[in-house]
Amino acid sequence: MLKALVSYVFPILFLVMGIVTFAAYGIDKRAAKKGQRRVPEKTLWLMNICGGFVGGWLGMFTFNHKTRHASFYVVQAFSLILWVLLWSILWVKGLNS
Repeated sequence: MLKALVSYVFPILFLVMGIVTFAAYGIDKRAAKKGQRRVPEKTLWLMNICGGFVGGWLGMFTFNHKTRHASFYVVQAFSLILWVLLWSILWVKGLNS
């Protein structure tokens, strides 16, 4: 069960959340340029924490968006560390079961 979670579910989660998060950064950047309604920062943070940290990093630098906000670096680094730890723990437990 844990092997399937680590081997299949997490990569799909990261892919889907990464694409969604990347798109959200692009949408927010476009809205910022046009003076339209923005994606709340807390929403972008939550997307990163829920597995979209790769899309968040790519979105930040592709769109040059939120790169001056230290909080985004902190949240994305925290998300990366959190997921690597969780994935590692589950991987080891899956190998031992």
